[in-house]
Amino acid sequence: MKERGSRTKSTLGLAGLLLVLVALCAQAEPPSSKLPGRTPDSKEPWGAFLGKAAHFAIGRAYSVQHPSNVVFLDTVNLYKIVEEGKLGDPERLPRFVRLLRPDITDTDALVLFELKPDNEESRREGREQAGRYLAVLNEAVEPDKKLAGGTGFEGSLFLEFENGGALWQLSWRTPEPGVTLYRWSYRRKKPDASWEERAAQQEEELPRKEIAQHGELAEQAIRAAYDKSEWPKGFQGQVYLPVDCR
Repeated sequence: MKERGSRTKSTLGLAGLLLVLVALCAQAEPPSSKLPGRTPDSKEPWGAFLGKAAHFAIGRAYSVQHPSNVVFLDTVNLYKIVEEGKLGDPERLPRFVRLLRPDITDTDALVLFELKPDNEESRREGREQAGRYLAVLNEAVEPDKKLAGGTGFEGSLFLEFENGGALWQLSWRTPEPGVTLYRWSYRRKKPDASWEERAAQQEEELPRKEIAQHGELAEQAIRAAYDKSEWPKGFQGQVYLPVDCR
């Protein structure tokens, strides 16, 4: 009877934990609002747009830094991570969490990262979300393939929109296991100066006017830089990836 009661309690606890995880993921979707700089009928919020660009850049940066590892980004769900990462039996995952997608999962290093804006509230949410993803995964994987929160992941990239023009910087750090925090910042125009000289200027908050003017190009230019494809139409600048910033 004691054993049965303990098992029931454990099952109920896991079910409650998973329900909270699903609720957290649902709450992470920001409310809809107009986003200047994209198509006139765009409904994507400011924070969501910048977050999407940051998620793509940071995820690709991790993959580039670990070329021999099997790395899954936020386009891949938990079921495929367990299955394709050869971690265990994906059927052991509860059905209602199988389609959830952690931001970065490295199934060779057995680590996971959640990406959040660099503020205390988002850091707390990232900590809770990473912890719940790990709890779910570690219930399904083999005993010798348990995952943990990743550490030591940091970097920076710059976007230059015209020669001598303003710079945008995306930087990220991992202050605690499994939680990578990112922030956008801005450097004013300084004609006839190298991008390194302008990058050394005092950083400022990214102006909303700049987002409105260059927002659409930012994500497209980052994708083009990583994919080594053609620059988006109207982009006259350069992207300096983390390897250029060392």
